[in-house]
Amino acid sequence: MDFSKIPSPAYVIDEVLLRRNLELIRSVKERAGVNIILAFKAFAMWKAFPVIKEYIGGSTASSPWEAQLALEQMGSKAHTYSPAYTEKDFATIKACSSHITFNSLAQFHRFYKSTLPEKGVADKIAGRCPQRNDISCGLRINPEYSEVETDLYNPAAPGSRLGIVIEEFGDTLPEGVEGLHFHTLCESDSYALEHTLQHVEAKFGKFLSQINWLNMGGGHLMTRKDYDVEHLIQLLQNFKKNYPNLELILEPGAAFVWQTGVLRASVVDIVKNKGIQTAILDISFTCHTPDCLEMPYKPVVRNAYQEPVDGKPTYRLGGNSCLSGDFIGDWSFDHELKIGDPIIFEDMIHYTTVKTTMFNGVPHPDLCLWRRDNTLETYRTFTYEDYKHRMS
Repeated sequence: MDFSKIPSPAYVIDEVLLRRNLELIRSVKERAGVNIILAFKAFAMWKAFPVIKEYIGGSTASSPWEAQLALEQMGSKAHTYSPAYTEKDFATIKACSSHITFNSLAQFHRFYKSTLPEKGVADKIAGRCPQRNDISCGLRINPEYSEVETDLYNPAAPGSRLGIVIEEFGDTLPEGVEGLHFHTLCESDSYALEHTLQHVEAKFGKFLSQINWLNMGGGHLMTRKDYDVEHLIQLLQNFKKNYPNLELILEPGAAFVWQTGVLRASVVDIVKNKGIQTAILDISFTCHTPDCLEMPYKPVVRNAYQEPVDGKPTYRLGGNSCLSGDFIGDWSFDHELKIGDPIIFEDMIHYTTVKTTMFNGVPHPDLCLWRRDNTLETYRTFTYEDYKHRMS
């Protein structure tokens, strides 16, 4: 990328790298004979969907707005799961979904036999009124096993509100349940999936002959360099041999855009205090990279040393909100930073653009695509009116 042509701040996707990931995901889909769909919770920059749809045609949603986005911008109905549906939202959910997964038996019994939305509502949302058999219903199960170490992202932690534990079931599934769904991974490898499947079979194996599909959720980071793609394909093929009645569905999010883009920022000021130099940037960690504070993790900065190096100019990188904790750790550089210098945060597309906030009225970065022909396409530039209208 030619960063002199890219405004600051901006999220920038590299189309070449995006297509590389999509080619790998499509290859896994075809070779393993499974369905792989995009999870909007990690990436929902819909102006990039035309590129994605060249490789993958489906998506998964967790809210009525995501489901509507799937229908309008992906051109297909969503596989929808939410921890809880409401009467107000369920008309939209049904109009925009091909699959609906329920988080509890109570939710399933409450909504499964509910009447279809009024024709006028369905026409407005989906362009037509869907028929009952358009929707395949499932239940989210909790195998009570996960290798995710950060509790904030562990859906199988003791007391989790996500999914139904085996003790809540009888010997058969409720009439109308056509699939099961589990989600226990987070940026995980295929061996974590293998171990999870062992627990799923041990606890819920008696139900697998009663259903048509098994959704293995997200967190399959198959585009990471050290991911064992061949093991994943073999694992899925073997599972399909054991359960030929099942359509297997994977819904990764981060894997689609892993290492495909950056957050371009600039130094606005240098503040010194007790021997610490802080480079204040034109982005905010709390507003624009919240996972850095929540996980937490320290992002990679291009042309910087990830840890302080004795004798090198060293800076703490700070955001431009008034939150005291709006900063990350220290990096060293080969030269002293000055106002206007670019700071490039690597791998900042997944779980960033979907989580940004307007806290403090801090402006959002632009949304951009660096095209294959080395030109920049700006999808969106945010203005004061966006902030003002959000508060109205």
